[in-house]
Amino acid sequence: MTILLDGKKCAQHVYQQLTQQIEQLKEENIIPHLAVIIVGDNQASKIYVRNKQRIAEQLKIKSTTIALDGDVSEEHLAHVIEQLNSDADIDGILLQCPLPEHIDTQKMLNLIKPTKDVDGFHPLNIGKMVLGQQGMKPCTPAGIMELLRFYNVNLTGKHAVVIGRSNIVGKPMAQLLLQANATVTICHSQTKHLRHHTSQADVLVVAVGQSEFIQKEDIKEDAIVIDVGMNRINDKLTGDVSHHSLEKAAMATPVPGGVGPMTIAMLMKQTVMAAQNRRK
Repeated sequence: MTILLDGKKCAQHVYQQLTQQIEQLKEENIIPHLAVIIVGDNQASKIYVRNKQRIAEQLKIKSTTIALDGDVSEEHLAHVIEQLNSDADIDGILLQCPLPEHIDTQKMLNLIKPTKDVDGFHPLNIGKMVLGQQGMKPCTPAGIMELLRFYNVNLTGKHAVVIGRSNIVGKPMAQLLLQANATVTICHSQTKHLRHHTSQADVLVVAVGQSEFIQKEDIKEDAIVIDVGMNRINDKLTGDVSHHSLEKAAMATPVPGGVGPMTIAMLMKQTVMAAQNRRK
């Protein structure tokens, strides 16, 4: 029987630990403060931001949202980021993506001060992650690693296959798995004979953004399957892995309720980490 890796349960465990840390900070008159910049009228982004705000409020993390029009100039957005960088009261800055097409996303992310980059996308933080040093990490891969630790999954010697090579999930996921002593294969849209690779995976991480892209015959018996996909089809949420294929896995993340809650949990964890660094 497949064990479902419950992201909500693991996130609550993280929040219990954070609550104690936040109380300690409050005794020193430090309230962790997260600033979220949202540009335009993307409905999915608005939902994500509301969810983040709700969790922040529950944890008593101060949350400020800066909403900008979709036609905002790069210069104005850069000015907003610089203001938040220089505000000693702000611990974390999150630039909600996607941004409108006229804005260079990486250029804007590079402007965020690395110590306030709670999304873990600044090149300095990516470099630290690759070197195995302490620093902010991309939240989704970090959340997946936290979830695997919560369920006592030993990755040493496991063959992990990551489908997807984005800077947000695929590439950092491969690095973190490598650091956990897994042997890692990265697959992508140009990979030939994809099933040959996936069917050998002890751990399969799927982040392609296509509903039910992975089927039962693509999965090795008793594999650990991590479904990062979140696709809305006819008002129903589906993952990148077909639901019926999960019965073949030893462990798997459900959609929703698997990876999603862990992404927000890591955002909160890194905001508190940034506040702790401010205290130091």
